[in-house]
Amino acid sequence: MKTLTAAIGLLTRIPVPASPDAETAGRATRWFPLAGALIGGIYAALAWLAAPRLPAAVVAVLLVIAEALLTGALHIDGLADTADGFGGGRNREDILRIMRDHAIGSYGAVAIALLVAFKIAALSALLDRHAALPYLVLVPTLGRWTAAPLSRFLPYARPEKSAPAFAGTRELLWATVLTAALIPAFGPRRTLPCWAAAAAAAAAFGAFCHRKIGGITGDTLGAAIEIAECAVLLSALLV
Repeated sequence: MKTLTAAIGLLTRIPVPASPDAETAGRATRWFPLAGALIGGIYAALAWLAAPRLPAAVVAVLLVIAEALLTGALHIDGLADTADGFGGGRNREDILRIMRDHAIGSYGAVAIALLVAFKIAALSALLDRHAALPYLVLVPTLGRWTAAPLSRFLPYARPEKSAPAFAGTRELLWATVLTAALIPAFGPRRTLPCWAAAAAAAAAFGAFCHRKIGGITGDTLGAAIEIAECAVLLSALLV
């Protein structure tokens, strides 16, 4: 229970009893898909209430606003810092230095604008097709699952002596089993292509991070979650 509340506290603005220590935060990765499903359930409830009364584009904007409020724009901020670092850094040390500066530069601003535009356009299209509700749960669940394999297989990129505790094999297995529960809930025709898209996006981005900075950071994990969510949305539009 402690690791589950830690996962909710790490990924949302929902109040939890206490901030987790590094070890608990690492073990909480196993529950990230469940926390994502909770977030997705809130999105689906909002869409279910608003879609019959408002245009699809307006509902899509409300969903993106809900994401920012519910998560504190945590992963969006990670994407912006990552874009600034990779866009402006000349070498590994330079990239990591820029990413530590939380001021948003031009690359980060463009990344946020493109992310928001893509999500609004994709969600609006799914709402117009009356097909959005399952994907509103799949997107945040699969996006947050990607944190488990990335933090299991890639090292921490920063040179600090005490790196944060990341997921181990047990956490990855737990996260994957929880994510697999989506298959009977939403059907393999929906779930498996979306899961494959999230995994492919995470693997490609993880390989890029490993080549550029030697591993991952908290910012790149946030960026990976947002990139995977976009990949899932794109897959949903193609199914």
